[in-house]
Amino acid sequence: MLTVVALLTVASFQTPAPIRGFPRSMVDAQVRRERTARLVPNPDTLRALLRSYSAEPHEAGTERSRHVAELILARWRGMGLDARIEQFDALMPRPVARTLEMTAPERYTAQLQEPTLPQDPTTSQTATQLPTFNAYSPDGDVTAELVYVNYGVPDDYRVLDSLGISVRGKIVIARYGRSWRGIKPKVAAEHGAIGCLIYSDPRDDGYWVGDVYPAGSMRPWQGVQRGSVMDMPTYPGDPLTPGWGSVPGGRRLPLAEVKTLEPIPVLPISYGDAQPLLKNLAGPVAPESWRGALPITYHIGAGPATVHLAVKFDWQSRPLYDVIATIRGATAPDQWVVFGNHHDAWVNGADDPLSGQVALGETARALAALLKTGWKPARTIVLAAWDGEEWGLLGSTEWAEAHADELRAKAVAYYNSDTNEKGWLGVAGSHALERFFAELARDVPQPGGPGSVLDAWRDHQRRERQRDTTADTAFTIGALGSGSDYTAFLDHLGLPTANLAYGGAGQSGIYHSIYDTWTFYERFLDSAYTYETLQAQTMTTVLLRTADAPVLPFEFGGAARTWRRYVDEIGKLATKNDTTKGLDLGAVRAALSRVDTAAAAYESALGRLDGLTPAQITARRAALGAVNLQLARTEQVLADSAGLPRRPWFRHLLYAPGFYTGYGVKTMPGIREAVEQRRSAEAQAEAARVAAALDRYAAAVTRAAGALDAALR
Repeated sequence: MLTVVALLTVASFQTPAPIRGFPRSMVDAQVRRERTARLVPNPDTLRALLRSYSAEPHEAGTERSRHVAELILARWRGMGLDARIEQFDALMPRPVARTLEMTAPERYTAQLQEPTLPQDPTTSQTATQLPTFNAYSPDGDVTAELVYVNYGVPDDYRVLDSLGISVRGKIVIARYGRSWRGIKPKVAAEHGAIGCLIYSDPRDDGYWVGDVYPAGSMRPWQGVQRGSVMDMPTYPGDPLTPGWGSVPGGRRLPLAEVKTLEPIPVLPISYGDAQPLLKNLAGPVAPESWRGALPITYHIGAGPATVHLAVKFDWQSRPLYDVIATIRGATAPDQWVVFGNHHDAWVNGADDPLSGQVALGETARALAALLKTGWKPARTIVLAAWDGEEWGLLGSTEWAEAHADELRAKAVAYYNSDTNEKGWLGVAGSHALERFFAELARDVPQPGGPGSVLDAWRDHQRRERQRDTTADTAFTIGALGSGSDYTAFLDHLGLPTANLAYGGAGQSGIYHSIYDTWTFYERFLDSAYTYETLQAQTMTTVLLRTADAPVLPFEFGGAARTWRRYVDEIGKLATKNDTTKGLDLGAVRAALSRVDTAAAAYESALGRLDGLTPAQITARRAALGAVNLQLARTEQVLADSAGLPRRPWFRHLLYAPGFYTGYGVKTMPGIREAVEQRRSAEAQAEAARVAAALDRYAAAVTRAAGALDAALR
């Protein structure tokens, strides 16, 4: 175990590259601090934490979830951090009865049970495992002919229409994939279906891909993907408290007024249970792209397979336990850098979410070690272990809604992580942070070397693109839709946001099953906890830079270039049909040009920072503090309090989950989805709103540039 004294004796390396937001006079000290902190995360500690937290199933709303929260709380307090649990309540209906049987042309009763494995001890905890179910399905008892609908997305129903096949009055069976699971019953109900089954086809994550667990890493015959089907593209969080925190004793909507519950009963099943049902379908042979890997001919139906589906739930609100630690800033305590990862799981959850949560815990330990050396962050750092993410981003959304005014006033960035595995760095979020993350990747060493995380990322990109290995590859970040705890911070509050993790080097088929265990994780996902350590080191560096940069490290020109690409995509999409081919995006393009001008002015002002000394920075602390608050609020002007059409909770006009994609992002969503739905007047109105938001953004950047120029003179 490294001592604090040993940490302070880290050897110096070559002259470091510039770091955005820091004058050159402060870079050496910053780099030394980062290198010191990156020595703290330890693979053995991470292994012990992952095994401890995933020792039992701990779904939200249970004492077992509270136990994990208290373990995290005790550890953070043991480091000397100011930590507490904030409790909320949320509707979490638990299953009390599940029935699925085929009644014709032959009888079959679905197992609806994942087999335990002697090779994986925690799979045998059947008394505390949550059954296979879809959260926020309504109660229901229906019997009808079955129709196979492929992935159950809108395009699949257009194929059914072309074949003259209706799902009205029928039960549909869809395979997981191509969209978020909650979209499948939503679209089925829109077409008149009365029930929905969702199964995992072996072509997607089973034996077609590789050996199944325990021989390999793919989903076994009776493996089932649990998951929420809450209509999160309408709003996430407690269904009873949209837009306000679900504090104990607070107001609640009547259940009849809730808009995010599915209208028809839904149940997830294994491909072992799906095969007898699909084998007994007749009707047309499914198109080639609809065929999975089961040893049957895929027919669409309807029937003659007839199934009886019945589900019943205990509709109660249950407690959530968010663990919050605060490291108060020394010079700008009212500027917050927030970093969160959830701790609840559908079952044991070693990969999802504890691989991210234990890395966050080691980031906390690295920061605590620095505090013992006398360092204090300039800004306040808030660490969060969220509860209830799996059910619908419950804990993070309720915390963000409860603290909304304070976050809008104080938060300079929200960083999120979730699962973490061996592979390459992946970042998505606010594009004003893209250069910040490119520099970060440049400066974090790749485990085992040589080179950096950025070098490893570039090598991977070249292999993927089959490009010349001498070609340069520019680091880019993606856009965020939904699916993890960043959603409320970006989409509702409009805060600068990013999600970061490593992964992509392996394949896995145990998502949301009883097989997501530490045994599986150590065999297939990160055996030596190398990438767990790297994630902790990376996020430590992220927090140190964001907390201590004299000027927040935003860059606006790259953001404008990315957004211009979105406009080009929408323009091409609009020309593909007569309804929207007249869409005029000139105002949006003109506003982006004004963002370019503002970004150039900002870069010119920022150039003055490089020549200042630490003493000169200190003398300008108050003026720079005001500039940083302006910078932090630039993202907020891209939000509109009226929200997106038909879903006002989502306020960001440049990023949102798609109404029919669920997790997948729609950029400039108001315009794009109106074009996709051929609503020409709405598309033009949304273009005007986006142009106005970009003009607000250009004005905000211009004001920040002027204030920064004055502060640095």
